[in-house]
Amino acid sequence: MNIKPAELPFIGVDIGGSHITAAHVDCKSYKVIDDSLMRVRVASMDTAEVIFDSWVDALSSLIMKDDDQHIRIGIAMPGPFDYVEGISLMKNQEKYDALYGLNVRDVLSERLEIPRDHIVFINDAEAFLRGELASGAASDFEKAIGVTLGTGLGSTSSCKGEVVDVNRAFVPFQDSIAEEYISTRWFLRRYKELTGLEAKNVEELLTVADPEIRDRLFDEFSTNLATFLNDFIADEKPEVLVIGGNIARTWDYFINLLQDKIEDKSVVIRQSQMWEDAALVGAACTWINK
Repeated sequence: MNIKPAELPFIGVDIGGSHITAAHVDCKSYKVIDDSLMRVRVASMDTAEVIFDSWVDALSSLIMKDDDQHIRIGIAMPGPFDYVEGISLMKNQEKYDALYGLNVRDVLSERLEIPRDHIVFINDAEAFLRGELASGAASDFEKAIGVTLGTGLGSTSSCKGEVVDVNRAFVPFQDSIAEEYISTRWFLRRYKELTGLEAKNVEELLTVADPEIRDRLFDEFSTNLATFLNDFIADEKPEVLVIGGNIARTWDYFINLLQDKIEDKSVVIRQSQMWEDAALVGAACTWINK
């Protein structure tokens, strides 16, 4: 890679439930430098040592130093997490239990040999919306909300003047919380209830489910999502809603159903344009506001 740290001092990182993705980010154009992109699978339920080894493997080739400057790293991290101190609070989340209570900033600083204050953390859903506002699906609006649909449910808003994580995954919903009805695990649980069969993920479910079962699942899912979003929209009053995450890749199966069930027809609904790049850009470009 012909990239000098003085020209591109930012690394964006996205921590997922089964992977880490990292890249150099140009925070003038809000674009990922494609030939710098690194993606490494992570055994997120293994030991802390195994997890950190995977993260360092992805990041070490992107670290470039000279006598005057160290590269800055912005990390989009799922919650619960102490983003100021860099301490993981994830427990019983089916990912990263071994990191509970550990200061991730200190470990990465030592392993990567960079100053600890050159590493910042940001909520992954917040990073996603920041990226989409900068150069993606929300770039022509100011008041936006975003949801990320995957192993969890992320929610964020820029409607009050700055992008913030609004953490609506845990609002009461039916007999539990919203995330239990608007996530990959809802699809897999509901599919098993209807068929007695199991699927590894929503992508596999699409290939094995009978069309009648598939359509029923997406009809129920769109109802759940619309109920959640109608309250979210009423509270925030956005101009645009951006939907990302792996489930958003099944867009054609639910978007028409969803639009019919959204009460405020003035809100523009868009699929993510940047996908994983959104979190990388949003995390890395946190530094330009510091």
